Amino acid sequence: MRSLSFALVLAASGAAAGEIDLRVDRVTIRAGGLDKAGIGYNGMSPGPVLRFTEGEEAAIRVTNNLDHPTSIHWHGLILPYDMDGVIGHGFHGVAPGETFTYRFPMRQAGTYWYHSHVHGQEADGAYGAIVVAPKEPEPYAYDRDYVILLNDQHPHGADRQFRNLKMSPDYYNRQQRTLGDLLSDAREHGPAAALKDRADWGEMRMMPTDIEDVQGFTPLLNGMSPEENWTGLFRPGETLRLRFVNASAMTFWDVRIPGLTMKVVQADGNDVQPVEADELRIFVGESFDVLVTPTEDRAYSILAESVARSAMARGTLAPREGMAEPMPPLREPPRLAMADMGMAHGDHSGHGNMGAGGEPPPFDPFYAFGSGLTPVAWNGGRFLSYADLVALTPRYEFRAADLEITVRLTGNMERYVWSLDGVKYEDSEPMRLKLGERVRITFVNETMMAHPMHIHGLWSLLDNGSGPDMPAKHVVAVAPGASATIEVEADEPGLWLLHCHLAHHMRAGMMRQIIVEADHDPATAGAAPAAPGGMAHHGG
Repeated sequence: MRSLSFALVLAASGAAAGEIDLRVDRVTIRAGGLDKAGIGYNGMSPGPVLRFTEGEEAAIRVTNNLDHPTSIHWHGLILPYDMDGVIGHGFHGVAPGETFTYRFPMRQAGTYWYHSHVHGQEADGAYGAIVVAPKEPEPYAYDRDYVILLNDQHPHGADRQFRNLKMSPDYYNRQQRTLGDLLSDAREHGPAAALKDRADWGEMRMMPTDIEDVQGFTPLLNGMSPEENWTGLFRPGETLRLRFVNASAMTFWDVRIPGLTMKVVQADGNDVQPVEADELRIFVGESFDVLVTPTEDRAYSILAESVARSAMARGTLAPREGMAEPMPPLREPPRLAMADMGMAHGDHSGHGNMGAGGEPPPFDPFYAFGSGLTPVAWNGGRFLSYADLVALTPRYEFRAADLEITVRLTGNMERYVWSLDGVKYEDSEPMRLKLGERVRITFVNETMMAHPMHIHGLWSLLDNGSGPDMPAKHVVAVAPGASATIEVEADEPGLWLLHCHLAHHMRAGMMRQIIVEADHDPATAGAAPAAPGGMAHHGG
């Protein structure tokens, strides 16, 4: 069984501080019943945990053993844009057989991750975690430190998944409604109401079970299936730091550890005022660091359920190898209501739930997606809310915005086309910002799905009501039919990307280039947009 020793192996990367060698390899991913050709680093997926110290210079030598180009994006790290790993953004990719050295200073501490930014490769296994130790002592103490990487490995390769979704957007929906469901609804609500409900959803060409685009995957925790049961050891009374990272392609996870209360101390690598929670939702790309203190001489399950309750990843905290609790059953799948679609019942315009002036309702800090997806903690306890996140130390001085921008999240589920402001990436103009500007961006989600929005190279200060103590994040999820507002300090010149971190949504067009212009830098002053797609069109 891979357990603590596996975690230590992952940490052993590089011969010297700040210097690391990474090979990009074809690998076979075997976990549970999964046996899949994929892509990994140094012969494994997930790749090794890369460990650095704040303030040091990183030198990461990447050798491409594939037969097509690759890249690595250092998710959440603030660095020069030509080291960000996005082909066409001052970076040409790593050609087959080539070795490229990424060099950049570690200007921050915390939990982050890395992944390919070439279509298909990340979803096919090219991902791993980054841990940056702080220069100064942390404001909390712990005895052991574990990375918990969550992932959704599908037996179909990423390119095949995308083709299937373009052919039929509900291709992977395994929770289709049946005649039995219709009869049950008729008994509960009456035949007329049940039939009208079916007609309304039919007009929208959707179902109330359309919560996850892709199902049928193997849920992985540190690369291991629930049956393999990754295990982290402890002595009763010790405090453990668990660094949760959602490195999935398409899946949101609801995480709990029955019998233990989680104290959240970091969000997306940044310290927050500690807050206790019994369960938390991690959107694709996000990370949360929590402290737990198991006091009993027994096993505790780490459980991560997909939001649609189609799969559950499992690991264990235990005093000894081989200990485990029984796997609990999946909870009842949620069902979307018309409110979740951003509209009143029977209004299919996409704006039936909008407020005065056609604007969506304000950002819901509990990211409660209406009646169907409202987070409810497993034991009636506390579910972490975005509103609970308060910066321990604000990253920037609180000041008024110089510029306000509205970005509409748009798409067509039937055609599986995703876009920003109704324009796919390849047809879009870049968003141009001036170096030093404070920019207030409001995301208006006009689609029927949640979108975790990620900006490269710049922090997203989440306006969740905490005023000058807004938490700094690199991913902010926006609920269907709702809005979310962030503030961005445009303090890093260069060519960056704004995109939904759902792999297939990004690939389908929900991206835009951001250019932070510095007058003295000809690379950004008047720079042209990147090549279509912002990513090479190669997959595994």
